Amino acid sequence: MIRVGVADDQALVRSGFAALLDAEEDITVVGEAADGEAAVRLAVREKPDVLLMDIRMPDLDGIEATRRIAAQPALACVHVVIVTTFELDEYIFDGLRAGAAGFLVKDTDAAELIRAVRVVAAGESLLSPTVTSRVIAEFATRSRTVRTVRGIGELTAREREVLTLIAAGLSNEEIARRIYVSQSTVKTHAARTMAKLGARDRAQLVVLAYEAGLARPGWISD
Repeated sequence: MIRVGVADDQALVRSGFAALLDAEEDITVVGEAADGEAAVRLAVREKPDVLLMDIRMPDLDGIEATRRIAAQPALACVHVVIVTTFELDEYIFDGLRAGAAGFLVKDTDAAELIRAVRVVAAGESLLSPTVTSRVIAEFATRSRTVRTVRGIGELTAREREVLTLIAAGLSNEEIARRIYVSQSTVKTHAARTMAKLGARDRAQLVVLAYEAGLARPGWISD
């Protein structure tokens, strides 16, 4: 059973998401929150597999709430999904950097919302790798400053290669075909890279790759 929390200051949004998700046999909503502080408490209390997090909420916004959740090792099992009104919301990149597993647009259809929850609960990027990387690329072009990312120097040549391909938006299957290894080997490299860089998931790997200058928009060709 996938356990989900919903944080949004609009009661109709919360109840709508909750009703939709609770109707699925493999999903249960374990709590709701109307602001960021309550969202953090919900994460601590229930440890949901997926926490849908609105960005703009009173008292504590969704970005800071996400950052506080990601900073607690005991909450590593909580995958935060930023929920935004616009696909290229200026705060999406900050949310991913803070530790979110990905993002959803509020007017996404029901089937996509349900699929997204299942994808994130399984530990994968949200939504598709290309969507996440496109958003990050948009913001990467606005800030050309490359920063030192702790752990980058510890990566093997193969791990750096896999990291840059993840940042380019390739799936495990596509990476496996490109570098002539199995998908399980790609997953192993990705897991080791996450451990060395202290990343919570693949979405954060994409952020770190751009920040370290290992990836730039449009750098890879088919």
